[in-house]
Amino acid sequence: MILGQLTLDEPIVLVLLLCLAALIAGAINSVAGGGTLLTFPALLSAFKHAGDSAGVLANGTSTFALMPGSLAGSFAYRKEVYACRKLILRLIAPSILGGTLGSLLVTRFPPGVFKAVVPWLILLAAFLFLIQGPIKRWTGSGAHGPPGPGAVIGVIVGQFFIAVYGGYFGAGIGILMLSVLPFMGTKSIHETNAAKTILAAFINAVTVVVFIIEGKVVWKYALTMAVAATVGGYLGAHFARRLPASYVRLLVIAIGFGLSAYYLWKEFGNPL
Repeated sequence: MILGQLTLDEPIVLVLLLCLAALIAGAINSVAGGGTLLTFPALLSAFKHAGDSAGVLANGTSTFALMPGSLAGSFAYRKEVYACRKLILRLIAPSILGGTLGSLLVTRFPPGVFKAVVPWLILLAAFLFLIQGPIKRWTGSGAHGPPGPGAVIGVIVGQFFIAVYGGYFGAGIGILMLSVLPFMGTKSIHETNAAKTILAAFINAVTVVVFIIEGKVVWKYALTMAVAATVGGYLGAHFARRLPASYVRLLVIAIGFGLSAYYLWKEFGNPL
């Protein structure tokens, strides 16, 4: 059994580094998304002796560790969550269905199905978020008015596919949701962030259930990292709410383009 091959006497420094990655990842996820970019490589390194199963174990453990951080961020955004509760209720079902399908893809099929499109998907999301204002003016979908039927259907379908990707890998789902949720009528970046955080928690929750059933969570790391991610998620959301909306938008855009650059480099670069 592959978990039996992992030594149980890991040095404390490894656990501390994993917790630090989870702490920062939890904070990043509560603001924009992309925390998986920190926890997944860290866990992949920890599981380097697990062979072909290293990636799946890292994915499952990372997803479990970051889920409580989303819940903590949701609590910090509780006022904004209440304001956009109708939007959230509309998108819970596609989030759960998509997350379930995505997690089954990663546990039942060979890895790498979405690998080639990951950087382009995140890059597109960051670009959409960058030009969100002009698009909303052109389409007449202002933040203070109710969304039209086309916008509602488009966002529901989009949320399903975002959730599929989130269940499969997940890095950048926050950026993807932030790029489409304003078309449902959110009134500020903080309200959009609140809806994103709640929906990400639903996606991660159903994904975690599948990963646990399939035995893809390494508990000796997952539990301590989950505590660190919870602290990071609450602190990230708490301080993000106090920042001017323009600053948060710039941070989201920077994280989005940074994530896409990293994945493009991983896909096409030639590191020495």
